[in-house]
Amino acid sequence: MADKIKKTDAEWKSQLTEDQYRIAREAGTERAFTGVYYNNKEKGIYSCVCCNMPLFSSEEKYDSGSGWPSFWQTFNNQKLDEIKDSSHGMVRIEVRCPACDAHLGHVFEDGPRPTGLRYCINSASLHFDKKA
Repeated sequence: MADKIKKTDAEWKSQLTEDQYRIAREAGTERAFTGVYYNNKEKGIYSCVCCNMPLFSSEEKYDSGSGWPSFWQTFNNQKLDEIKDSSHGMVRIEVRCPACDAHLGHVFEDGPRPTGLRYCINSASLHFDKKA
C-alpha cells in the first residue's frame, strides 16, 4: 500500500465527532450494545470513518452476541493492520485501517466458518453506505 494518510490531531478533530476521535484515533472503545451499527441489518458496505476505505460488507456481518458489529471476513479480503494489544489484562489482536491507521477494534479466532474469525469492530470507527 502507498503511504498512509496522515493528518494532524487538529485536522482529525475537525473531521470527526468526539467519540469517533476518541475511538478511531486514540484506540478507545464504545460500550457493548451502544454502537449505531451493532444491530444494523441493512445491506451495504462499512467503510473507515476517517478515510472512507471499504473495510467490511453486510454480507459477512453476523450477530456474535458481543454487542459490537462482528464480521467473519473483511471486504474483498482486505488486509487490515494487526497489532498485539496487551491492555486491560488481556492479550488481543488490535486491527487498524491500512490506509489511515484508524483503530477499528479487535480480531478473535472464535468466529464462524469458513474463516473462524470474528472481527469485533467499533461502530464509531465505521461509516455505512446502504446499498440502493
